[in-house]
Amino acid sequence: MNNASAALKVAAGLFLTIALITIVVVLFISAQEATKTAQNNFSGIQKELDQTQYAVYDNTNISGSQVVSSLRKFKDQGSFGIQVLTGKNPSGMWYFHQVNNTASVDSTDYGSVSKDAASGSFSDALDQSSNNYINPTGTFKSEVIRDRSNVVRALVFRQN
Repeated sequence: MNNASAALKVAAGLFLTIALITIVVVLFISAQEATKTAQNNFSGIQKELDQTQYAVYDNTNISGSQVVSSLRKFKDQGSFGIQVLTGKNPSGMWYFHQVNNTASVDSTDYGSVSKDAASGSFSDALDQSSNNYINPTGTFKSEVIRDRSNVVRALVFRQN
């Protein structure tokens, strides 16, 4: 009788151990799935937040002082350019990097960053005698240029 009782205790202990291990494995797998989902959601939120800094420039009218502020704000952006077309210079001037916005929007070249250095200087944008002078009280129509991967590559400001 003593051996049967000990065998039942061992069997019950073994069953409880297996049940506990199964519960831990199930919880671990579901936690992994929740972590992956949370990571994907966080990545999406991060992309949205990254794009919101450009939302104010998406087909809106802004002042010349906001254009100058954007030149200061995005000067260290990397593969990014700003084109400003003023009343005195309707062909425009590129700042930081030159971006292809003349190709068809469906073209693979549209939004591509040129290897050519942009020739615009911040001092010209502030110099009233320059054709590239940005009048702080002027109004500019803004446009966001995205490449084929939907990455923002440039801002274009056209003086009204």
